[in-house]
Amino acid sequence: MSAVEPGWPSNEAPPTLLRTAPSWLINKTALYSHRIIGEAFAAIGARRFHVGLLASLVEFGPSSQASLGRRCGFDRSDVAEMINELAEAGHVERTQDPSDRRRNIIQITDAGRIHLERLTATLDAAQQELVAPLSADERADLARLLGRVLDYQVGRHPL
Repeated sequence: MSAVEPGWPSNEAPPTLLRTAPSWLINKTALYSHRIIGEAFAAIGARRFHVGLLASLVEFGPSSQASLGRRCGFDRSDVAEMINELAEAGHVERTQDPSDRRRNIIQITDAGRIHLERLTATLDAAQQELVAPLSADERADLARLLGRVLDYQVGRHPL
């Protein structure tokens, strides 16, 4: 019989086998991450997908919808919906690609840059809530280690 972990009701504590399995820990933590971040963005009338799309446009410049989807790991239909939302709010502009009339090029507007600052502040606060029990050094270690695992898996098994 294992000791009850802090934070878990005694009748809901998972078995040690799960509590020591990185895959289980990552999946379980991801559920909390999605909830915390989703609620934070909902409180300001935004969606968590918006920050990735806008950040990609700032970092990499104007892009096609397909390229944005690949960079952010979003499904094409979801990207189209998110771009529509961002365009309606004036955060991005969609123009026809002069070299391929079937393709749209998306670029961020000044209003989109301001919105991204607000989204980034909201994301930062939500991230702090998610990793609250960790010190600054532990947070950096966690991000570095998860990044290393992700980079390894992307290289071996692209999605």
